[in-house]
Amino acid sequence: MSALLIGAIVVIVMTMVFAFTNGFHDAANAIATSVSTRALPPRVALLMAALGNLVGSFLGAKVAGTVGEGIVSLPPGTKSLVVVFAGLVGAVVWNLITWYFGLPASSSHSLIGGLVGATLAALSLGLSGQVLWSGILDKVIVPMIISPVIGLVVGYLVMLAVMWTFRRSAPGRLNRGFRFAQTGSAALMALGHGMQDAAKSMGIVVLALNISGIQHDHHIPWWVYLLTAGVMAAGTYSGGWRVIRTLGRRIIHLDPPQGFAAELSGAAVLFGASIGFGVPISTTHTITAAIMGVGATKRLSAVRWGWPATSSSPGSSPCRRPACSRSWCTTSRT
Repeated sequence: MSALLIGAIVVIVMTMVFAFTNGFHDAANAIATSVSTRALPPRVALLMAALGNLVGSFLGAKVAGTVGEGIVSLPPGTKSLVVVFAGLVGAVVWNLITWYFGLPASSSHSLIGGLVGATLAALSLGLSGQVLWSGILDKVIVPMIISPVIGLVVGYLVMLAVMWTFRRSAPGRLNRGFRFAQTGSAALMALGHGMQDAAKSMGIVVLALNISGIQHDHHIPWWVYLLTAGVMAAGTYSGGWRVIRTLGRRIIHLDPPQGFAAELSGAAVLFGASIGFGVPISTTHTITAAIMGVGATKRLSAVRWGWPATSSSPGSSPCRRPACSRSWCTTSRT
């Protein structure tokens, strides 16, 4: 067995380790609102997230292509595989640290930052390779900055529409109806997460296959779809309980109409980024921005606008209190 083949196998295994940690880390972000509003029991929500990741991975080819060929350019060889491996180790370690402390950090940022950092370190040591700064700017940095803004605006507008449409509805009946509706919005969020985060792992596998010379184009083999989807689904169902506890009980204080609006808005942004543009964005930041937009429908002071600078703090909260109409706020436990 050649050194290149062994190196490719090691990198693929480490990519699957990252996909597993991503499953129980970031997938929790996609379902925390449904858990916090009691629309879904935690175990049912995790199962839904696992299935969403499984299906979504087959729809994320555009995002996988961006990650596999639009971030770094590395020549064939074992040294380049070491660079990719180092980037994955950094991403996995950060995922585990933030999971241990229950912090809702972004696995997407960890992966891309680790890959770019490892490549820069290799260049400083005289190894060949290139960071594709123009591609990173257009396909990574700009989308990751804009997507939370879009999520916030969409969340605000969707919540306004919900409040106006159901302004004369009885609060108890309204909450029960939106708890049921959250089953669909949570499924869409889970599907969007799979389209984004499973695709990023598939992109790294394709990058390793190209570096090792196993394949010479950027198509995604069928076994990569199945392997990545299965591993991420297993990681999701293994339970991101720490992150769910932070997002669902300490940070997010939403009632079912707000949870539905936030999930629907976040899913819309994820679908647009994945299918429409094929750009990698952060599921964590997208759903949190949507929640902030929902919270802003009450009043601007109801939202902690400093949250983006303190999102790594377990006690940070995008919403100080439920930001819906008075009747909804008083019936969140109906």
